[in-house]
Amino acid sequence: MFTKQNEKMIKRNTPTPHIGAEYGQICPTVLMAGDPLRAKFIADNFLDDAVQFNNVRGMLGFTGTYKGRPVSVMGHGMGIPSIGIYTWELFKFYDVETIIRVGSAGSYDPELKLGDLVLAQAACTDSNYGAQFELPGTFAPIADFDLLRRAADSCDRFGYRYKVGNVLSSDAFYNQHSKGMNWMNMGVIAVEMEASALYMNAAFHKKKALVILTISDHLITGEVTSASDRQTTFTHMMDVALSLV
Repeated sequence: MFTKQNEKMIKRNTPTPHIGAEYGQICPTVLMAGDPLRAKFIADNFLDDAVQFNNVRGMLGFTGTYKGRPVSVMGHGMGIPSIGIYTWELFKFYDVETIIRVGSAGSYDPELKLGDLVLAQAACTDSNYGAQFELPGTFAPIADFDLLRRAADSCDRFGYRYKVGNVLSSDAFYNQHSKGMNWMNMGVIAVEMEASALYMNAAFHKKKALVILTISDHLITGEVTSASDRQTTFTHMMDVALSLV
């Protein structure tokens, strides 16, 4: 709960350089996707009375209701620097309390199949993003446990295949010196590009965050899904995320 004084301070800082919404147009719970068109897909297909609040730099954002409960959805772009900016502004300036990322990931786990869900319990990274916090060691960013537990319960209730585990947030999509086997040997089950920054920002601002991923490609078998499938057919993770609103 914030005071009238800092409420006024927050309102003076919105819109932000990257989000065109006024204070109050974004809900306390925000679903985020790397692709802004995936955010639009969620708004168009899952939300009622969705209203667009952002189009700065093409990063679409919408606020509507899901089963009568208010919720916002927004894109966050690709990579740790991008999600780091958007989630920082949402937490700090818009009083967002919970951010749930829905995205795609590559599997390091032979038990995970294309289309399976990963609930990211924690996130390793090869990024230097955490250096800004000046910690005297290696920080292990983790999900909010209540969100994680409820997401697992939702997967069980829906009957969706899923696995809870540690993921890698990598800075490089085209990694020329991949050390994937090293991560696999340490029990990391999937690789994506954003979870670590989201969890760090949530920890710093004392907010809640969870990353729900759909396996889009398999780094062991070489299987891969199409870009259009990743944009519009990975709906199980959306069901799970919206069940947490």
